[in-house]
Amino acid sequence: MKSYLQRMGRSLQLPVAVLPAAALLVGIGNYWASFSNDVVARFLQAGGLAILNNLPLLFAVGLAFGMSKNQDGAAALSGLVAFEVVSQVLKPESVSTLLGIKLTAVDPAFAQSGNVLIGIISGLIAAAMYNRFYETKLPMALSFFSGKRLVPIVTSFVMMAVAVLMLFIWPPVFEGIVTFAKFILGLGAFGAGLFGFFNRLLIPTGLHQALNSVFWFDVAGINDIGKFLSHTGIKGVTGMYQAGFFPIMMFGLPAGALAIYKNARPENKKVTGSLMLAAAFASFFTGVTEPLEFSFMFVAWPLYVLHAVFTGLSLAFAAFMHWTAGFAFSAGLVDFLLSLRNPIANHPLMLVLQGLVMAAIYYFGFDFAIKKFNLMTPGREELVEEAEEASVEADAADDKYMKQAKKIFAAIGGSDNINVVDNCTTRLRLQLKDTNKINQNAIKTSGAAGMNVLDDTNLQIVIGTEVQFVADSLRHLFETKAPVNNNAAASSEAKAATPAPAPDALPDDVTSGATDAFYTVANGNFIDIESVDDPTFAQKMLGDGYAVIPSDNNIVSPVDGTIMTVFPTKHAIGIKSTDGLEVLVHMGIDTVELDGKPFTVAVKEGDTVKHGDPLATADLEQITAAGKKTAMMVIITNMPVVSYMKFSQTDRKVTANELAVKATIK
Repeated sequence: MKSYLQRMGRSLQLPVAVLPAAALLVGIGNYWASFSNDVVARFLQAGGLAILNNLPLLFAVGLAFGMSKNQDGAAALSGLVAFEVVSQVLKPESVSTLLGIKLTAVDPAFAQSGNVLIGIISGLIAAAMYNRFYETKLPMALSFFSGKRLVPIVTSFVMMAVAVLMLFIWPPVFEGIVTFAKFILGLGAFGAGLFGFFNRLLIPTGLHQALNSVFWFDVAGINDIGKFLSHTGIKGVTGMYQAGFFPIMMFGLPAGALAIYKNARPENKKVTGSLMLAAAFASFFTGVTEPLEFSFMFVAWPLYVLHAVFTGLSLAFAAFMHWTAGFAFSAGLVDFLLSLRNPIANHPLMLVLQGLVMAAIYYFGFDFAIKKFNLMTPGREELVEEAEEASVEADAADDKYMKQAKKIFAAIGGSDNINVVDNCTTRLRLQLKDTNKINQNAIKTSGAAGMNVLDDTNLQIVIGTEVQFVADSLRHLFETKAPVNNNAAASSEAKAATPAPAPDALPDDVTSGATDAFYTVANGNFIDIESVDDPTFAQKMLGDGYAVIPSDNNIVSPVDGTIMTVFPTKHAIGIKSTDGLEVLVHMGIDTVELDGKPFTVAVKEGDTVKHGDPLATADLEQITAAGKKTAMMVIITNMPVVSYMKFSQTDRKVTANELAVKATIK
């Protein structure tokens, strides 16, 4: 649970990072409007509010993206779909139509249905759907909707079910908050304190809007904001549900941000300082606190509860002293300065003194809590890079494949976490006891081109066409149960002793400036590599290329060159072009599992071929009967290419040996 909340907190940093800019636009716009409410003021306000008013949507997209396994754009799109489905279904006009009642009879709760809570729920559900379905393969007739395309579809149906539940659950929850707010009305200064406490505490759910509507607007006759702005209330009383926020937003929270910065790890202070400075300034100047609050709301929730307690104390004390001020937007500097002109404000400058006291309370309170309870506020996260990094003892005789295998072996948990080591043409296919125990950062820094965590036990690591040598080395480590060293100091020493990798250089046998022509490998339909139903190839982890969905069994060479490799399972052939590009012809998807049975290869290593020469025959019926896809892929695996031009359109019918693309080498 702790890990999940920390992931939520990190995922929220992306949308939260947008908010300070929005807050500044609104704050400057409001300040400008105090002198001249012209087009400039309205322009600035509209720009900022365009972001602030869509905070639930930003959270839905940001959480879906950040909580997805590989932080994919398809997950973000699903977050958008999730939020739009439920918020549109639950808006008053839709509810009126669904229930067959007049719009005026719709429960007022549905006017607040597109809130932050819905945004957070939408993002989390969308991420869960992505993690569950992004590699799902549908039958051939529905294959277009497989994988990532399936995720938004499934998400939309799930959110329809959520909308049905909310149709019945939301009104009583909303009404319960309103009833509670009316209950604390007669508690005077103590009631103001309770309002402040629950106002902050309910922000993660969006239910604070129900609470605010009772105290700030004309739901129960209080209308604290409206009366203060129109100077029609009681001096020293009107504004009591607003005044205590000024010391918090202008002084308390910025001081809390300083405590968070102080407690960040030294190497993270620069990044943490930038985030805290921007968020603190937004809070002080405009009263927009979300950038700061959401930075620790989930990763250090006890600190957020403490913040809610401090807010309650501030409102209670200001109300007890009858120090009042009000706001049109929020309790920042802009509204405070405007409030000084309001004749109904009562000793508003005393709120500055209270603010200085609250700053001390926040700074020392946050500092104590962070240290005492080891709270993972921004900059203190137990990052993977900082954790003890496992390693396998190096040997002077290790070749590059063994070195890479040792890094991967340690990163996946050693022999204790391995069941099966296997490989296909380009990938390690590993069956593990628990994929949650792997160190993904260490795998990435091992030199792997990418990885796919399929489920709790299956992991694929993309190596490239030399995967066999890495697999052999990894298999040897597994069979001999090579010991894994978990000593962090030793790991750091090894890192220091390892020279930084040299920048990519053009291999000696690659002709710089040359242009290689690539031809189609079969009769059939030409498609973009991005459309292939395999994330390793579609995401170009091995390099760019193209594919043909064949209409017959004959496969021909796409280039002039030399046969470098014929894989034992016959499903892939490596060719080096005359200009030095390494080209992989991969026949079908996941066909390595067929052990070569559908393929008859017409070439051997060392043969010279011209484009159009036969390479192999592939029994398409046998491949399809085994449940595999027949896409014939051509990939440049040593991709020193700056220009890659496609001549054929996606799904265009082509014949074998037709010009397909041109690639210009660096």
